[in-house]
Amino acid sequence: MADFMDSSIPVALTIAGSDSGGGAGIQADLRTFAFHCVHGTSALTCVTAQNTLGVMRVDALLPEAVKAQVEAVVEDIGVQATKTGMLLNQEIILAVAEEVQVLGLNNLVVDPVMVSRAGVQLIDDVAVATLRDVLLPMASIVTPNIYEAQIFAGIDINSIDDMRRAAEKIYNLGPQTVLLKGGSMRDELRGTDVWFDGDRFAILRTLTVETGNTHGTGCTLSAAIAANLAQGKDLFSAVKLAKNYVTNALNYALSIGQGQGPVGHFFPLL
Repeated sequence: MADFMDSSIPVALTIAGSDSGGGAGIQADLRTFAFHCVHGTSALTCVTAQNTLGVMRVDALLPEAVKAQVEAVVEDIGVQATKTGMLLNQEIILAVAEEVQVLGLNNLVVDPVMVSRAGVQLIDDVAVATLRDVLLPMASIVTPNIYEAQIFAGIDINSIDDMRRAAEKIYNLGPQTVLLKGGSMRDELRGTDVWFDGDRFAILRTLTVETGNTHGTGCTLSAAIAANLAQGKDLFSAVKLAKNYVTNALNYALSIGQGQGPVGHFFPLL
């Protein structure tokens, strides 16, 4: 890949699905990039019909179409960081992994997007295995929620010690760093994340925000990490800054629609 690091404008790429309700996916990622003064580019993997009440329909793009979008962006504009979101099926995951390898995409943030915060599996077992075995080893950081971590690690997670063990098991699958998100943990562990990079564990806590409007938090966090990496931040700093951003966005979450609204990505303007 050509060296675009001399650009005065940092560029990030999101490879993910479209959320017609605007709360998560590509839409959340691009808003997060813009907030961080990073030029956002995108490659859509699927199109969803959804709103604050739920998802009504999902249509996958052809793997060739996903690859063409990535190549068009990288070969002309270049990117300093990439994040993946909903990749939906094995064919798309393999296509994205090929692009990462062939184009030499660095600063890869993998948000698995395979189990919802409510514990509902979103992709089939073949896709899960492909994500685990093919894409995870390419990641600079992987950001699973508790349910995704339980699948990757093969253990139940109910405590900080469980989170540590799971993070270590996921690290052994090949990513450079694991950020195990505790948003679905109970009581005092709610919102407690565990970082593991092979050398050290770190327990990362932020204030819990009491709101039912949390749609898109996972997408937003991984996009914020990618945006900070595109700006040249080190990985640990990128994660801490991203967590603070999400906390602020939750404080200004949008009460729209009849269901779960999204976080407030442009909270200073609200």
